[in-house]
Amino acid sequence: MAGTKVRLHVDQPLGAGQAVAVAEGQANYLFQVMRLGPGDRVALFNGRDGEWLAEVAEAGKRRGILVCQALSRPQGAPPDLWLLFAPVKKERTNFIVEKAVELGVARILPVSTRRMNAERIRADKQVLHAVEAAEQCGATWVPGVEELQPLDRLLDGWATAGGPVRRIFWADEARAEAGGDTGWAAGRAGEPAAILIGPEGGFAPEERARLQALPAVTPVSLGPRILRAETAVLAALVLWQSRFGDWR
Repeated sequence: MAGTKVRLHVDQPLGAGQAVAVAEGQANYLFQVMRLGPGDRVALFNGRDGEWLAEVAEAGKRRGILVCQALSRPQGAPPDLWLLFAPVKKERTNFIVEKAVELGVARILPVSTRRMNAERIRADKQVLHAVEAAEQCGATWVPGVEELQPLDRLLDGWATAGGPVRRIFWADEARAEAGGDTGWAAGRAGEPAAILIGPEGGFAPEERARLQALPAVTPVSLGPRILRAETAVLAALVLWQSRFGDWR
């Protein structure tokens, strides 16, 4: 945005003349790392009120005050797309969350599977990665990041939930090996959807059988090569966005 190179997510209301307090962590970033001072401008967003151009009114080592001047971008929203994935090693899971935000998802749901190559994932840490990605990519929202839950439990809730059926596009390696129809034609623009990326070792036979039995699940191909988990996430998101999302 013209006039500022700094974009910051805050958890406070934004509006004309609204004063926004920044505490130690954000104050250090703004006033020590970025060397901003009174009169300098910052872009603020909170996921609800759009993006606002704010001016530094007070700048201290541990706190500061920013005052909203003008709405620079209206509040936006990503397509109604969820990402379901089995976590991998720490840095690669961080990468998946960051790129999912950049590419445009509404919700991120890590799932545990029989062959998952990670013991745990902290949702609070991943929320921070999501916030940083939103700050960098110009999004005015931050997707929700859920706690890790077993795939079986997620599918149980999916099968019994009311309301519109959310189609799950399952990146199935067997679909790619079979060739022919990629499966993506089953989707429709504007429909709620989810993308499911399995663990590095693939789904266990019983998990595959469960997925194949659910009407809401559509196996899709990501091409002729075997992809690492984080590459598969990017490929699936790009394919969905270009067909049904806000890239069209």
